[in-house]
Amino acid sequence: MNNNWKKEALNFIIEKTEVNNRKIGVNFPHASHDGKYKLENEQWWTAGFWPGLLWKVYSQTNDDSLKITAEQCEEKMDRLLTNTECIDHDMGFMWTLTSLANYKLTGNKESRRRALLAANLLSARFNTEGNYIRAWNAWIGRKDNSGVAIIDCLMNLPLLYWASEETGDPRFKHIAKRHVNMVLEHFIREDGSVQHMVVFDSETGEVVEKLGGQGFAPNSAWARGCAWAVYGLTLSYKYTKDIKILNAAKKTAHYFISNLQDNKCPVWDFRVPEDGEKKYRYPDSSAGAIAACGLLLLSKYAGEFEDYIYKNAGEEILKALYIECSSKDNEKEEGLIMNGTGHFPEQTNLDVPLIYGDYYFVEGISILNGDELLFW
Repeated sequence: MNNNWKKEALNFIIEKTEVNNRKIGVNFPHASHDGKYKLENEQWWTAGFWPGLLWKVYSQTNDDSLKITAEQCEEKMDRLLTNTECIDHDMGFMWTLTSLANYKLTGNKESRRRALLAANLLSARFNTEGNYIRAWNAWIGRKDNSGVAIIDCLMNLPLLYWASEETGDPRFKHIAKRHVNMVLEHFIREDGSVQHMVVFDSETGEVVEKLGGQGFAPNSAWARGCAWAVYGLTLSYKYTKDIKILNAAKKTAHYFISNLQDNKCPVWDFRVPEDGEKKYRYPDSSAGAIAACGLLLLSKYAGEFEDYIYKNAGEEILKALYIECSSKDNEKEEGLIMNGTGHFPEQTNLDVPLIYGDYYFVEGISILNGDELLFW
């Protein structure tokens, strides 16, 4: 297959998204089962990905129906910004792909206000003793979550970098940089694999324990967490130009690339025992899509020869996702790419389309077709 696949993949995305817009409308899809996306409420951490996907396709087509749905999703989420007990560190995911996307594409001042408010609320979660942004509120699992930080938060930091650039106030980027430096110390292992969760004593800032989180085991390598690191660290380098962050991004990229299966769709955890039962070895297309976007961006900052390695790996992952995992031959399926693994330890959403996998697939394919605007 020659490079025509890139345009073909974009056309597939556009056509299916136009159909999905009529089906899904002003709602918040999460995981697809039996061809239809299950909806969550606007408080769920994935709420931004559907409107973000619509904005990405809108930037290619100028289809006002997509813009209208995305703006109505943003408006539906607005109430959350006045209730801090309803939102957590995933404000970055939620309002980068809604309000910030809207502002970057249309100049909407109300969207700018929302994005800056979200940045202020996100920065308020910073713990000065441990230099981390607190992940969750008390509703997640533990009685006291005040010391929990997770690798996913790297993708929330661009909202803070943008807020500093937009306002001229450096306090947002200072928080983001201190969080990244904490990640380099406590999350990135020597071999480039990644810890999912680190628990701090929120009073002293000392590390209490490191947990496997959504990975197979505490010392395993959850593929989506590795992908968050590849992309999140690269984005932090984009804003800071700190060479140690770039080197960490390269380290995580090398680990991810070296652990890909032949079909380029990663297993959900790179350290699942190979001799284990087949039931453990689920693929995770979402991890591949996230990492691909990170690799394409990393190629812009890498030195000579390395740039090709990252760009080629990103393209090959996206090509494999389109050829082997997409729903291009299944008109009844709402998801764009199949074979995502949502939460293996909880045994939920296994080997199904996931809205964040769809979003990053769209972002990656858009980049390959010349889209240079990043919402992050």
